[in-house]
Amino acid sequence: MAQKAGFGRRYFRAFMSGFFVAVPVTVTVLDRLAYVARVDGSSMQPSLNPEGADTFDIVLLNRWSVRNFEVRRGDIVSVVSPKNPKQKIIKRVIALEGDFIKCG
Repeated sequence: MAQKAGFGRRYFRAFMSGFFVAVPVTVTVLDRLAYVARVDGSSMQPSLNPEGADTFDIVLLNRWSVRNFEVRRGDIVSVVSPKNPKQKIIKRVIALEGDFIKCG
């Protein structure tokens, strides 16, 4: 019985040391490099969420490129909605600073 208690204590100690390393690393990666987002709605169809309103896609968003201003035409970006600051929207970049867009 004493042997099992020693094994449990070692297992718990290894788990806690791994936990205290994994959590800061994960938080840093999600804050600085990339994060996972859920895409629902029809505005990006058929590229994202092709089945429609009943389903959703999960995407990995690259924060590093945006932080270094490496956004190009055709990239898909996530931004804060101007109408509702609590909501994020996902759109495709069609023009960059200084470009002129002709509608219609």
